[in-house]
Amino acid sequence: MFCNQCEQAAHTSGCTTDPGVCAKSEDAQSLQETLLYGLKGIASYCHHARRLGRTCEEVNAFIEEGLFATMTNVNFNTESLLEMVFECGRRNLLAMELLDDAHVEAFGTPEPSTVAEGTREGPGILVTGHDLLDLKNLLDQCHGTEISLYTNGEMLAAHMYPTLRDHPNLVGHYGGAWQQQKVEFGRFSGPILATGSCIQVPRESYADRVYSTRCTSFPAGQPIHDDDFSKVISHATRCTPLGQSEIRESTVGFHHNVILERLTTIAAALTQGQMSRLFVIGGCDGAEPGRNYFSNYAQATPEDSLILTMGCGKYRIRNEDYGELLGLPRLLDMGQCNDALGAIKVAYALAEALACPVSDVPMTFVISWFDQKTFANLLTLLALGFRGVTLGPNAPAFMTPSLLNLLQQNHGLRLTGFNAEADLAMALGQQQT
Repeated sequence: MFCNQCEQAAHTSGCTTDPGVCAKSEDAQSLQETLLYGLKGIASYCHHARRLGRTCEEVNAFIEEGLFATMTNVNFNTESLLEMVFECGRRNLLAMELLDDAHVEAFGTPEPSTVAEGTREGPGILVTGHDLLDLKNLLDQCHGTEISLYTNGEMLAAHMYPTLRDHPNLVGHYGGAWQQQKVEFGRFSGPILATGSCIQVPRESYADRVYSTRCTSFPAGQPIHDDDFSKVISHATRCTPLGQSEIRESTVGFHHNVILERLTTIAAALTQGQMSRLFVIGGCDGAEPGRNYFSNYAQATPEDSLILTMGCGKYRIRNEDYGELLGLPRLLDMGQCNDALGAIKVAYALAEALACPVSDVPMTFVISWFDQKTFANLLTLLALGFRGVTLGPNAPAFMTPSLLNLLQQNHGLRLTGFNAEADLAMALGQQQT
């Protein structure tokens, strides 16, 4: 970061501006970058919602205002920018609600569903990214053919929507999180459709089989125009057929509406001591060392707790058997990062049922962050008064130490430590005191 006055990486003795003013200037730039990351997250949600016919002028107006505030020589006031950062969190909640309503209206009320993971014999297409409408359009254009469609990454959530799940050409799921693409895509013999964020630049060995929609692109890519997937479908018929390689079955689809149907049971279990806590462990995953923290944390959670997960961060924790509680799997897959709203809905419903502030609900958020949507969701949690949110594995580099300290002191933000079990014990200890 640069001092806005002396244009150096830090305040220097040659600058005539008071050092305190320079320090505040650095914080202002940090807040501008924080706001910009949050706005990008909101824009992602709004983009998907708009494609399904939903927009919100209130959110759109804030995106414009927020972007304007990050321009050169517009806002140097840290108090004003901090309030805009929290307002970004509040507007992000509206954007998430907008998209959630659009998904339910377009694809049906989500419900738990068993998904076959692996491939079956015959031609196939792999769909990755986040855009469920792209998947729906491709499914419709494949109708009547023998082509099998498989979800990848966060598209796994498609299987919880009846309109998508019940389509005869959607047969299962293949692969894990986005950082595994360069291995997994090379092993998938059919074409691959990238529908949004979380696409890596393909390796040459399979690049000619990768197609993309709208702004998703890469060098020498093959863009799809006007929702016409005929090139992808034709390519699937020319590729080497897939072999049978079913790995396992998994259960997805614990949308917040599904969990809220059990709210009375969950609240009673918490009140009567039959259940200790809910943990929200998920977010956006990455490939750098240290992310096994989230696996260790989930495995150490007590048997009388539920784990809610969403986003590609769930791939760090979904391969373990956590058992059952209250007739539910202890690990409840709520969907994409686009479905992060669900944990907030559950928290507010529990606050009402337990007659306590949402900050006192026995729910711990342990968030893996990598992209802008997850960061926008963090701002939402802080803006709504959630305390004790744990973020990691690294602190955001665009935040100054003073800004991080402010969020830690005033809003209870925590950063992941080196020992997941110790952090878990701290969370449980705070619950008991």
